[in-house]
Amino acid sequence: LEPGAAPAPAQPLLPHLVMPAHHDVRESDVVMHRLHGNMAAAAERGPADFAELLLVPGVGARTVRALALVAEVVHGAPCRFSDPGRFSLAHGGKDRHPFPVPLKVYDETIGVLKSAVQKARLGREEEIGALRRLDDQSRQVERYVTGPSLKEIVAGEFDQSHLLGGRSVFGWEPPPDEVTAGQNKKA
Repeated sequence: LEPGAAPAPAQPLLPHLVMPAHHDVRESDVVMHRLHGNMAAAAERGPADFAELLLVPGVGARTVRALALVAEVVHGAPCRFSDPGRFSLAHGGKDRHPFPVPLKVYDETIGVLKSAVQKARLGREEEIGALRRLDDQSRQVERYVTGPSLKEIVAGEFDQSHLLGGRSVFGWEPPPDEVTAGQNKKA
């Protein structure tokens, strides 16, 4: 070593996520223009045309939104992971943070990714390319798109949770009217 030169690190630094010191996902933890970009790209593709693009029948609009976030994890650069809480909006959490896991969406996402990997091994890159294009589209539209607040997004997920097989460690999610009826009985 030359005098004054720092020794080389024993192991090169790898990309990593730095998680906040709290469990709940707050708007300050999310770069909202990136989230809105993911959501806009998913909406622009639409469920019917994205399903055709991926050649996987039955992929719904909510799954396309989850895939937009998953595509970024698969194809994104480490600098894109400055707000890891945003990725919890793909499939929620088993403890209901930020919302219960929508099992139907979760299963459809796994099915699409499994199919993409299997076909890529056979030299057919259509599905992997579709995910890459979805990530590219998210990055392009995030510069100018706007959307609802994180609070509104999470509230919408809770409202739809029972329709998407929402589940947490507390059980299956009831429809919102059952929740408010139960709260009124307690009052």
